[in-house]
Amino acid sequence: MNTLIAKHQLIRLPELEKLTGLSRSSIYDRLNPKSKRYDSTFPRAIKLSHSSRWRLSEVLNWIESKAALRNQHDLVS
Repeated sequence: MNTLIAKHQLIRLPELEKLTGLSRSSIYDRLNPKSKRYDSTFPRAIKLSHSSRWRLSEVLNWIESKAALRNQHDLVS
């Protein structure tokens, strides 16, 4: 049961900032298709009334994918 809860745990923006090391504006830039920093792989927010939450598992997967790209780049270099 704990695994299921952890998989679907939702986090708020301050937690997302801490996990990614990105500022609020950088996060929203990555979500904005009109931004130069747009990242189509960045986890999308889940809207709950007037607030936004992110699924922890998606954020962790995004971080892991960035680390995998780094490792791939290191192997090629």
